[in-house]
Amino acid sequence: MRSIKLRLFISKILFVCFISVSAQNIPSTFSDLVDSLIRKAPSTYAEIDKVLRPKRRDTLYMNFFIEKASEANYIDGLCYAYNQKGTKYRNISMYAQAIGNHQKALDYSISANNLEFRIFSLNMLGVAYRRWDAIKTALDYNQEALQLAESIQNPSMGIKRSINVSLNSIGNIYQNLEQFDLAIEQFRKSLFLESELNNKRGMAVNYQNIGECLEAQNKLEEALESYRTALALDEEINSINGKAICQNSIAQIYIKQGELDKALSILSPLEKTVEKIGDKQLIAAVFISKGWALMMKKEYASSEIHLKKGLKVAEAYDLLRYIATSNRLLSELYNEMGDYKSSLIHYKEAETYAKKVTNDLNLNYVSDVIVKYATEKKNSQIEVLAKENEIINLKLRRNKNYLLVGGLLLALFTLILFILYRQYQLKSDKKMLTLEQSMLRSQMNPHFLFNSLNSIKLYIINNEKKNAVHYLNKFSKLVRKILEASSLKEIKLAEELETAELYMNIENIRFSNEIEFNVVIEKEIDPHLIKIPSLILQPFLENALWHGLSSKEGDKSILVHITKEKKEYISISIIDNGVGRAVAEKLKENKVLKRKSIGIAITKERLSNFSKDYQNTFDIEIIDLFNDNEKASGTKVVLHIPTL
Repeated sequence: MRSIKLRLFISKILFVCFISVSAQNIPSTFSDLVDSLIRKAPSTYAEIDKVLRPKRRDTLYMNFFIEKASEANYIDGLCYAYNQKGTKYRNISMYAQAIGNHQKALDYSISANNLEFRIFSLNMLGVAYRRWDAIKTALDYNQEALQLAESIQNPSMGIKRSINVSLNSIGNIYQNLEQFDLAIEQFRKSLFLESELNNKRGMAVNYQNIGECLEAQNKLEEALESYRTALALDEEINSINGKAICQNSIAQIYIKQGELDKALSILSPLEKTVEKIGDKQLIAAVFISKGWALMMKKEYASSEIHLKKGLKVAEAYDLLRYIATSNRLLSELYNEMGDYKSSLIHYKEAETYAKKVTNDLNLNYVSDVIVKYATEKKNSQIEVLAKENEIINLKLRRNKNYLLVGGLLLALFTLILFILYRQYQLKSDKKMLTLEQSMLRSQMNPHFLFNSLNSIKLYIINNEKKNAVHYLNKFSKLVRKILEASSLKEIKLAEELETAELYMNIENIRFSNEIEFNVVIEKEIDPHLIKIPSLILQPFLENALWHGLSSKEGDKSILVHITKEKKEYISISIIDNGVGRAVAEKLKENKVLKRKSIGIAITKERLSNFSKDYQNTFDIEIIDLFNDNEKASGTKVVLHIPTL
């Protein structure tokens, strides 16, 4: 109690200067309303909110109420007011100030033994920390709030609402960690409970969150439907902030669908709206979305201005996700503009901030806490039953030591599992590095370099300067692309095809340009949007050249055919009209100098590792081709690859 009095005394000192000015600006009607409320001293959120709701987001009025509540030692009122101030600061992205106010509210709620305000304050702290990308701390507060709320047998309307907020917040944490199916499950639980309470704002929030998860899973039409449902609910209750968030999300879907004019028709008027709202996170989001749309329209100057505005706001308020997103888009923009130096700088910045936002430690921590929470919940239920029965209570005391030993053993077992996992991870990383080095050696083997330079040298000797310069440029570009791609796990399909074409151009010199090389892509496939593992085509092209076509007489051709398979999969077929595998194997046995091809074996092993990393399956199919006379007419290699 002494600490409460000390805190109240400090509050009086802090407000003594402020109130002399602000009190003059407070209408007498509100002052009388406050006096009446303090005399009645209600202890629930709903009762206090019914009186103060029209002024709850105005810090001037809330500060006045705090001063009056402090004088009257009305602690429940202080809990309400500090939470409202915290929410106000959170909505304008001033997270440090928001957390400070919510923490004060939590301290007062504990002192007053007001469970409803304690749960509410814990949830608000969780939301503020999550918006600030402090995932671990956010989850701690939301889990504690949910545990307290679910321990109440007959919860009030306020407690039920807090349960929904906890579920939604935990869903948001899953969403931040890209565990989208788990996130959707939490949002739907919260949505069901919000619909029972007929809380349309809560329903709108959950539909919005579900849409974000579906969008991240590239389910754009489903996401758009969810956003529109959220927007309709926000329009019904006239939530300006909610409508702005939904409109920005709908615009992002239009950008991804290539409907840029639709997106800009939403975003252009939305700029002024969000600046009036003052939510810095929303302001940054709208600037970034508009910059993205303008970049897709190739209006690079305007795009740069908007992306930099978004980055500036994000940096000013330490919005890590938006800093990462704006830097990533600026990197793409400068790459399109040909300013590769600036592109690289922003790419590195994007990677740095992306790693700060979420990492494996966060994911492991969340999993551990969820397991811990489930265990504690069961233990809590057992303890409640034990209080009703003295015999069970005695058994629980006796089993306390067992639980302690079991906990120590569990901790030891968890530590051992973690050590084993880390060893496996290190071995996997080492194996991946070895494969990447082997891949680079197979792409840049000395025979290929020597033979390519020799071919170019012949042009120089024959005084064919144009051809020499032409192929030397292609050769240098090929070497650069191979070196760049070797450091990346995946690249755009368009870049992989460009590398393959450069390789074929160089190799075709040695075949006196006899080989006809073509690439056919189905219309529905955009090679600039699809990503595949880097440098996987060259080993198969090399195999087709040296085992299929080098010993063939007459016309020689290689066709790369790219088609759409089932959802999220593409098929890349490499078809040659060579001598076939059986003949190639016989010819190989008769050669004195045998050409050892390790590229395909390395590629298969790389694909196998990618399968584990992305939890997908890669498949390679080799088909022997025959003509009408059952004579070998070439080979077809089919790569079944998921789009990344």
